[in-house]
Amino acid sequence: MNFDFNDEQREIKSTAREFLASRFKPEKVRELAEADNPYDEALWKEMCELGWPGIAISEEHGGQGLDTVELVILQEELGYVLAPSPFVSNAFAGLLIEGAGSEEQKARWLPGIASGEARGAAAITPDAEPIVGAAQGASILVLNEGEGGKLVEPADANLERLDLIDTTRAYFRVSADGGEPLPGDVAPAVDKAMVALAAEQVGIAQRALEMAVAYAKEREQFDRPIGAYQAVSHRLAGMLWDTEEARSLTYFAAWAADAEPGSLPLAASMAKARASDAATSVTNAALQVFGGIGFTWEHDLHFLLKRATVGARMLGSPSRHRERVASLVGLGAGGATR
Repeated sequence: MNFDFNDEQREIKSTAREFLASRFKPEKVRELAEADNPYDEALWKEMCELGWPGIAISEEHGGQGLDTVELVILQEELGYVLAPSPFVSNAFAGLLIEGAGSEEQKARWLPGIASGEARGAAAITPDAEPIVGAAQGASILVLNEGEGGKLVEPADANLERLDLIDTTRAYFRVSADGGEPLPGDVAPAVDKAMVALAAEQVGIAQRALEMAVAYAKEREQFDRPIGAYQAVSHRLAGMLWDTEEARSLTYFAAWAADAEPGSLPLAASMAKARASDAATSVTNAALQVFGGIGFTWEHDLHFLLKRATVGARMLGSPSRHRERVASLVGLGAGGATR
């Protein structure tokens, strides 16, 4: 196992960091988060021109044919800037169709998902969990039914917009009778989706950590930066530990998805549980570092905290994933995450 990115992966990461920093500045994220529709179609088109929607879709179906690690690299950078974007929902739909769809279904839907011109959206878990992000405007909906899944066109589904604390995405609950079954097993695709969402949580934690460190260096009390005091510096060190541990588990899971798929179920749940805990703990710790200003609506930290909180519940809570880990290693009955 190579513990560093290769040249292509480094290029993907640097390009994503540069592009997203210029397009999703904090003021732009706030503008979109406070709008009725948090998605900017012009920005989505630019992302499509970079080939991102098809990064993990096979070249046969119009994608770049790269692996889960490359998808995770993008997801971490999208989480870092808290990008309001339909990317993750489109990616989840692609994972499910490519992993469990028939050849006919793949040929029909994956090219549009890969180009971003005919977006997909996916409800990954079968327990009435809201769809992640972008059901409205999608060309096809992919619904998980436990052992399998089904494809539903939006005109044949009921979409209920949900009012969640995270306004950087538009969440929906979807219900539909009928639909076209996916013949394959959806479980591996769901595990990959967990890893992708874990990567987003890592990006959120990294951004909150950097914001807190910068503030601790510039904010002074008694003529000293507050970061010089142990109460603050120890908190920051704990935030760094949480972020790096979550990142290590997430990238191992991404590697396992393609190189050692038998390890993926365990690695995916470990990554999702740890990254969810890290994102919520680091954003809450950052709130303490910022003190009173961090509690205000005018400060951007609350957007990170809210995305982290909702993301921690998506695709199974940390406690459910820890139960699954225990079950997989033979320590208990465990609980299903799907």
